[in-house]
Amino acid sequence: MATIRNISILLFLVLGIGSAEGNTNQQAKQPIQTFRPYNLAHRGASGEIPEETTHAYLRAIEIGADFIEADILASKDGQLVCFHDVTLDDTTDVKNHTEFSDRKRTYEVERVNVTGYFVVDFTLEELKSLKVNQRYSFRDQQYNGKYSIITFEEYITIALYADRTVGIYPEIKNPVHVNEHVKWSNGKNFEDIFVEILLKYGYKGTYLSESWLKQPIFIQCFAPSSLIYLSNKTDSPKVFLIDDVSVRTQDTNQSYAEITSDSYLSYISQYVVGIGPWKDTVVPPINNHLTPPTDLVARAHAFNLEVHPYTFRNENKYLPFDFHQDPYQEFDYWINQIGVDGLFTDFTGSFYLYQEHTSVPGTHATLSSEDLVRKIEKISI
Repeated sequence: MATIRNISILLFLVLGIGSAEGNTNQQAKQPIQTFRPYNLAHRGASGEIPEETTHAYLRAIEIGADFIEADILASKDGQLVCFHDVTLDDTTDVKNHTEFSDRKRTYEVERVNVTGYFVVDFTLEELKSLKVNQRYSFRDQQYNGKYSIITFEEYITIALYADRTVGIYPEIKNPVHVNEHVKWSNGKNFEDIFVEILLKYGYKGTYLSESWLKQPIFIQCFAPSSLIYLSNKTDSPKVFLIDDVSVRTQDTNQSYAEITSDSYLSYISQYVVGIGPWKDTVVPPINNHLTPPTDLVARAHAFNLEVHPYTFRNENKYLPFDFHQDPYQEFDYWINQIGVDGLFTDFTGSFYLYQEHTSVPGTHATLSSEDLVRKIEKISI
């Protein structure tokens, strides 16, 4: 695994010499595991370190991530950056920069008026002058103000220079909003630039192909029209993200019921290899207790779609009472009872330790507690 000792080397690479040749030693690396559900580091190790920063991604790799996930937006001058919100207000120190005090705007985003300091109104140089903070006040605040926003290419380079094979899981974030406010030359759009960067760094190949196994990737988006457009640009596997039952798709204005119907799953399966639903739509909670799961996972699997739900968090406030405040019980439930193929977590290390203790090499299953005891006893003998 990559260690924090590699930080100085990786920082040099991502800030100086990242290039399409960065993957020349991929064949010599430990391959990505495919026999068990994927450990998807949600915005890096975001439970520990401010999200989508170099150190959050390095930490996620160090503690066992199979894939590092990123949200991709575009700057005013057309550079792609890793950042989740369309506005900078909640996770940067932009409000402390008096030179940007006149940048606050109100734009319509997903049919709602939003006011703030928008990423699309800042150049890359200006974005780099900001510092990132931890999103949640109940998490460790010691890293606030230490790290900067990084580019899509810097994020890719972090994965390529890891000392084992680490996949990337970038999201094309709010493409309708970005394409409305950022213009590229020659009639290109957000999706075009996104794919050009992936191809520059050698990302290509269908799911589980030889090329994919060397440089694993899933491309994700909440906008189905973007995923369909991308299918003509790259054969890299794509995942359709699904929001809360009350949220309509940002581009096609479809309801949750429409996009999770059998007819639509059959249609979208022509373009994607999986879906990424919000976990509360799969197993709805009431008063912090689980209710019977829906049949979404089973129906998705019937169309040969992977299911990668989001987001799993260790804090008590996010754990239903059914799991007795134990994230390991939640992992076990989703893998062995719901049958998901990967999950997004803010705490990559916790999920990695769970998988290391319960996985059977060469299978896509986990051991029961009884089987685990027998395995340990056999090893001890």
